[in-house]
Amino acid sequence: MRLDINLASQPYEDARQFWLRWGTALVAAAILTMALVAITVTGWLAARYDHATIANYRAQIAQRDRTREQAQEFLNRPENRATRDQSQFINELIERKSLSWTHVLEDLERVMPPRVHVVAIAPKLDEDNQLTLKLVVGGDSRDRAIELAQRMEESKHFTQTYIETEHAANGNTGDRVQFDISGIYVPESEAASTPAPAPAPKNVKPKRSQP
Repeated sequence: MRLDINLASQPYEDARQFWLRWGTALVAAAILTMALVAITVTGWLAARYDHATIANYRAQIAQRDRTREQAQEFLNRPENRATRDQSQFINELIERKSLSWTHVLEDLERVMPPRVHVVAIAPKLDEDNQLTLKLVVGGDSRDRAIELAQRMEESKHFTQTYIETEHAANGNTGDRVQFDISGIYVPESEAASTPAPAPAPKNVKPKRSQP
């Protein structure tokens, strides 16, 4: 019988297999670390760019606000008030000219309840250059006017609608009561692209005028 005995002082180790396994693991860890570092640096640079962009926009907004305040202060001077009022009047005329009365009357006709009709109508620009319609409507009951205001508010062409005053109608009109109704008119082009704003508060009670 033959016995194979290893008399070497150091046992045999497969170094190549050892370095192949651990070297692959180290390379994979190094690649993962580099990827994480790259992602972190990229995110930091993107955040820095976004902060710089936001700061730039804020500076532009602040500059425009200062310019607007200076222009407003200049127009509010006594010697410039006539020019300011004339400019506002011209802007209002331009806005009225661009208003299609046919579309306004058609939109009102769609929301008008029975036994209610428009006595008078007048456009006016508010402080935000929004077109406000002042309506005088006549009817046989207060409920009809409330229904009209609600229908206008639910329509996409009217917003912030409320009844301002209520008063007795003239004897020759055939109406029992008349109401002054105010609301912002939204033209067709703006109604198609602008989301509906918040509705006007419904707890606003109309003021009764003394007969």
